[in-house]
Amino acid sequence: MSAALPFQTLPVSDRQNDRPDDAEAPASVRAAVACQLRQAIVSGRYRAGQRLPERELCAVTGAARSSVREALRQLEAEGLVSIIPHRGPVVRPLPLEEARQTYAARALLEGHVGRLCALHRTPAQLAALDAAMDAMEAAAKVVDGPRVIAANAAFYAAMTEAAGNAVIAGLLKAIHNRLALGRLSGVLWPGRLTESMAENRAILAAIRAGDAAAAEAACIHHIEASAAIALVILAARHGQDEAVLPQGSKP
Repeated sequence: MSAALPFQTLPVSDRQNDRPDDAEAPASVRAAVACQLRQAIVSGRYRAGQRLPERELCAVTGAARSSVREALRQLEAEGLVSIIPHRGPVVRPLPLEEARQTYAARALLEGHVGRLCALHRTPAQLAALDAAMDAMEAAAKVVDGPRVIAANAAFYAAMTEAAGNAVIAGLLKAIHNRLALGRLSGVLWPGRLTESMAENRAILAAIRAGDAAAAEAACIHHIEASAAIALVILAARHGQDEAVLPQGSKP
């Protein structure tokens, strides 16, 4: 018996659609269901391999089964859900090789974001980066992992906004959601927090100096170093040895 889904009922239900000729209402409900499910999966409420029974999803969202199925198909296309014959939808596990390739793509995209940010950031955007870095520093001093992760996310969100490329922002959001399935944060790995903070300071210094090449290189180095540890963690879960690591990494 699966656990009840930790969602709130949607404010709009397509079970009681008072305007059957309004084609936008069902689409809106499907989008809302997909958003709820995506957030629950990415936040870890539902773990890899866990079932997502349609009946429960209908009950907690107030949406019709057709809307729930469309939402699940959307999440399947995003790589978050697998729909298995005779079993139904489940949260899709993150294979090791796919994680390696996803981190490689993330490093390239984050690097370009760093380059664009160094070239185009405004004083207000630089202030947002400073504020996120200050929050990260404060959390790191007391080794508060969740606060470090939240501040790091705010730092990269500010950097992505300053880069001004909506296409890259969308691609990175999908990548972050996919990697979140693995719960692979190495922030409390011995020595990693100190290294990570130094890497983020280097990124900010390059952005502040307007040095696009240095910002790009610093971002790539940071993601590759983080990936090295994340892949070791994931390999251990798969019972494999992770021998291929980014050059210079110290997991």
